[in-house]
Amino acid sequence: MFRIAIIAAAVLLSAGSALANGHESSAPPPAPKQEGPPAKAIVGKHGPVLVDPKGMTLYYFERDDSGNKSACNDACAEKRPPLAAADNAIATGDFTVITRNDGKKMWAYRYRPLYTSQKDTAPGDTNGDDPTQLWHIARPY
Repeated sequence: MFRIAIIAAAVLLSAGSALANGHESSAPPPAPKQEGPPAKAIVGKHGPVLVDPKGMTLYYFERDDSGNKSACNDACAEKRPPLAAADNAIATGDFTVITRNDGKKMWAYRYRPLYTSQKDTAPGDTNGDDPTQLWHIARPY
């Protein structure tokens, strides 16, 4: 009789821990991990600017005026690479995530898509600033 009670207790304990760690839990799934803002503000030679995690200057394009899509695609995006966002990226503060024409995600600051420039070769460079072509340094404001 004592053996049966011990066996029954062991079965109940193992079943309880299996239910607690298994699929019967009603706890919500963990939220996707957010790495933090995709850019930061620094003060450079030309005043405050937004830079990517590598310290490269970020730019915006005046033709990006809808707030939810990029006007720089294909050959333009080769010269001005978008600030890529992970598929599960979550908007944070003034940073939003938009979907490009090719289905990839990119970051925007205050609804303006952000880009780097192939003309910049080192952190702090601002060679991509070209107001005549409607490209401007992204600034925090």
